[in-house]
Parts: sequence; structure tokens; C-alpha cells
Amino acid sequence: MRQVVLYPGEDGYWVAECPSLPGCISQGATKEDALANIKEAIEAYIAALEEDNLPVPEEHFQTMVIAV
Repeated sequence: MRQVVLYPGEDGYWVAECPSLPGCISQGATKEDALANIKEAIEAYIAALEEDNLPVPEEHFQTMVIAV
């Protein structure tokens, strides 16, 4: 299980990012598309690490919302 940050990009697409996997970012025309795409990206990222016998980073990222 991985946490994902979802936010609107400058081009109108939704950006999805998995902070615990550096560089694992995707996007989609809708939130649903972005989430489906980041799921594929996470799976491919982890598969590539495992194929290269590299350690898979643990999920360690936490998010909080604060009022400013």
C-alpha cells in the first residue's frame, strides 16, 4: 500500500505522485485516470527494483492538512 499525492497540473491534467518512491509520478485527464496511471507506475517501479535486486523503499510518507 502506498500513499499518493494528487493535485491539478498547470496543463489541466491531474498529477499523481508517490513520495515514498522518488521520481514515481504520473498524470491523467481526470482524477480517476491519474490514479489508475500512478497505480501502474508504482507496480512498474517496484517490479524494476525487484528485477535489479534493489531494495524496495518502505512507505514512510505522511501528509497533514493545516490551516494557515
